[in-house]
Amino acid sequence: MLKTPKGNNFWFLPLGGAGEIGMNLNLFGHNKEWIIVDCGITFGDRLGIDIMMPDPSAILEQAENVKALVLTHAHEDHIGAVPYLWPYLKCPVYATPFTAQVLRQKLEEKSWGKQVKIIEVPLSGRVQIGSFDVEYITLTHSIPEPNALAIRTELGCVLHTGDWKVDPQPLIGESTDKNRLKEIGKEGVSALICDSTNVFDKGSTGSEGEVRNELEKIIAQIPQGRIVACCFSSNVARVESIAHAAQKNGRKVALLGRSLEKMIRAATLSGYLKKLPGFVPADQAMDMPRDKVLFISTGSQGEGRAALSRIANRSHPIVELDDGDTVIFSSRVIPGNERSIANIQNQLVHQGVRTITSHEEAVHVSGHPAQEDLKAMYNWTKPKSLIPVHGEARHMQSQAELGLANGIEHTLVPGNGTLIELAGKTPEIIDRVNTGRWGVDGKCLVSMQSPILKDRNKISIQGIVLLSIPVDDIYQLQGIPVISSFGLVELGEETEDFQDGMQKIIRRTMHQDLGKEKNYIEALQRSVKQECNQRFGKKPVVDIHFVSVS
Repeated sequence: MLKTPKGNNFWFLPLGGAGEIGMNLNLFGHNKEWIIVDCGITFGDRLGIDIMMPDPSAILEQAENVKALVLTHAHEDHIGAVPYLWPYLKCPVYATPFTAQVLRQKLEEKSWGKQVKIIEVPLSGRVQIGSFDVEYITLTHSIPEPNALAIRTELGCVLHTGDWKVDPQPLIGESTDKNRLKEIGKEGVSALICDSTNVFDKGSTGSEGEVRNELEKIIAQIPQGRIVACCFSSNVARVESIAHAAQKNGRKVALLGRSLEKMIRAATLSGYLKKLPGFVPADQAMDMPRDKVLFISTGSQGEGRAALSRIANRSHPIVELDDGDTVIFSSRVIPGNERSIANIQNQLVHQGVRTITSHEEAVHVSGHPAQEDLKAMYNWTKPKSLIPVHGEARHMQSQAELGLANGIEHTLVPGNGTLIELAGKTPEIIDRVNTGRWGVDGKCLVSMQSPILKDRNKISIQGIVLLSIPVDDIYQLQGIPVISSFGLVELGEETEDFQDGMQKIIRRTMHQDLGKEKNYIEALQRSVKQECNQRFGKKPVVDIHFVSVS
């Protein structure tokens, strides 16, 4: 059970995003109050679970003490869980204008969406939330309006960076406000809670301006065939770069993907993309000469329902690619998505489509800090302690070592569920709380440890046998049992032989005097699994129904 913070406590508790990339959910506690920073998702692809998020159970018992949900920026791994978890929290949501606009679009689909109190904070704004003084500091990332948060209590100031990079030419939005970071550093930062994603990359992260120039060159070198440029829908600057590069090379642009269209709408309503070339409908683009069109598409991570995946498997309702066409992957590979992306690229190659990735050309630049950028952040803010987050264990440990090597006195590598006291001379783990994941299962939220998913996983691996057995009230067999199986045997002679074996097991078991129904079920399950293991090397789920016959 999560304790309640007292007036002499200043706590940090990550429930998601520490030890993994994605699914960010962070708690800050002080004086019997909490604020939540970010509320994100990650994507799944098995057992019917497409979306996962942190299990918020640890804070739900104190939901009345949660004063706000504060969002750093509009990426899915930072705001994507709000439409699922807000009904449990029911607190005000603070965000800068673009992030607020993206969130409003997400909540339009919810019957309770208008109940959410969204408080817009101007760029570089500062708000008092209960006992917390929260200041937004403008950063640069791969989406408009990313912010670090200077979170102050009477016990000190903590700087939570969110996602960021250093980019002297971001194209959309402001550059990192290093002057304000320096000022906060002079005030005193007790702990820097910092993005670890690109800690293994030496040097500095490249500029979006460089990518735009490269895209113009590459598209100019593709005189024939249709082009599909695939990128993260949230990378508004990249969408603009691709559109301008297409226009310079005489190509009209069509958008593919609902999330891309919604992100463009949010950016436009927030005052961005004022000089963006107009788009044409996808069906109109397909009727144009092949060398006069470019599609911007979602699906850079191999998502099964995204536009690019449907193009690759030829199930897209409008767009088809052929021999001589080109797909540009203007994105990075998020760890864990390698196989799904490779599958799509292989499907495209089989169709004669050329693929261009960031391995061959400079068509992508990251939105996260490399080593020199991290060193700059340490120098600007001069924190007493460093707490790496937003990375796997190896990323966070490597950033801790980098911080120590660059003058930071203390580091602490957290994990999800580590309750950290920030009020002392150095951060200290004082407790651990249970954490986990919830998954979106159709219209329901389920724990990823749910027996439902364990059964579903077992069925997918081992198969299932269903027995419907007619019996009287003393469990004597009163007819021919009905036997079904899935995922075990092929139709034909093997099925008949399997059915005969099951009938023998049922007759043998039901002729025994086992007393209670429970005993017959356990005996049948045990015998059926043993038989299946001998025949197939499988131990299926065995479901038994007794049908009462008068």
